[in-house]
Amino acid sequence: MAALMQRVGWATRPLLPVVQTWDFDARRWVRALRRSPVKVLFPSGQVVDRKPGAGKQPGKQPGKAAAQAGPHVQRPQQVPPSQTPSTWEESGLRYDKALPGDKRLSNVMTIVRSRPFREKQGKILLEGRRLIADALKAGAVPKVFFFSRLEYIKELPLDKLKGVSLIKVKFEDIKDWSDLVTPQGIMGIFAKPDHVKMAYPETQLHHSLPLLLICDNLRDPGNLGTILRSAAGAGCSKVLLTKGCVDAWEPKVLRAGMGAHFQVPIINNLDWEAVPNYLPPDTRVYVADNCGLYAQAQTSNKASDYGWVCDRQLSKFHKYEEEEAEAEDLETRASKGWLPELEVQSYDLDWTEAPAAVVIGGETHGVSLESLQLAESTGGKRLLIPVVPGVDSLNSAMAASILLFEGKRQLRLRAEHWSRDRSYH
Repeated sequence: MAALMQRVGWATRPLLPVVQTWDFDARRWVRALRRSPVKVLFPSGQVVDRKPGAGKQPGKQPGKAAAQAGPHVQRPQQVPPSQTPSTWEESGLRYDKALPGDKRLSNVMTIVRSRPFREKQGKILLEGRRLIADALKAGAVPKVFFFSRLEYIKELPLDKLKGVSLIKVKFEDIKDWSDLVTPQGIMGIFAKPDHVKMAYPETQLHHSLPLLLICDNLRDPGNLGTILRSAAGAGCSKVLLTKGCVDAWEPKVLRAGMGAHFQVPIINNLDWEAVPNYLPPDTRVYVADNCGLYAQAQTSNKASDYGWVCDRQLSKFHKYEEEEAEAEDLETRASKGWLPELEVQSYDLDWTEAPAAVVIGGETHGVSLESLQLAESTGGKRLLIPVVPGVDSLNSAMAASILLFEGKRQLRLRAEHWSRDRSYH
């Protein structure tokens, strides 16, 4: 029995001693941490041999020792994916956030409200993504952009934004500065454009006509903006603004122009003595008087019978008492032959046989004496649009649109006749 029990004990006893795996792994990792690398392989492919005993100094970590072994090797910095620069940021553009009391913001309203400041500083203010895009496309030089959302700036060409101050502001601030019902969230301060340096659209230059527009005493911003828009649509080669007109770069004129400022050359604030310098050779100047006493003094009975002039009782010179004395003085001048003698012609008769310039006067003051003298010296005439007797004169913008597109129609017909005659020969 004892022998049997001894055999059972030997059977249950393991043949080899059991080694606990956790104890073995722990010892193995501890031994690995105590080892020092024999060689260091850098990402560039360089292999650095380690001297025995290197890296065993107290307080030195293996990573630092490897860096000391190859100090001339620059390891690339790893940027977290969340901080990887985008395409817009990679171009080197940065923007600032406006703080309360930023003086750069106070200049905006100064430019908007002060014409002398705009002329002295040579800066203008543009608002809206479309208008700013048209200005950049035409070659206007931006200085500062104020925006409420970064997406508005990213829509603009990156090459046009280099060297420009970009300032992010609150939308409430832009809403306070803007006079629009629904502000678009972006404003830009530009250098005042020079018509000589501007790059106007090729399609506009291709359809340019030998037709100019001269604005005389136009003081309503809405009318001037609409006239500039009509001039660009008709294909005018140039627009001249004499002294006494509203500033063409006023925000209300820019808004009414709908980008026409960057489609047709505009020469602003001219003296009448300098106007002939901007006219092509052999240009005839035609005056569109608002049916005032200038027109009535030289109008024949035939023209008045057909309603080509306004009723004298409704003339602008009889609307206000303070203008009655001026009207009597004009009648005296006309009777004495002081006024230039200009032939009256209906607007739909041919007047584009030579390069033509049309003078549009303001609704309050009409055309000036200098414009009539210039028209007389160039062999021009007075153009009248037929209206029903008893109806007041047309709006300046409406009259300008009618005359400009009539001139375009006549030039197109003349080109067609010339082409037809040439094909016959």
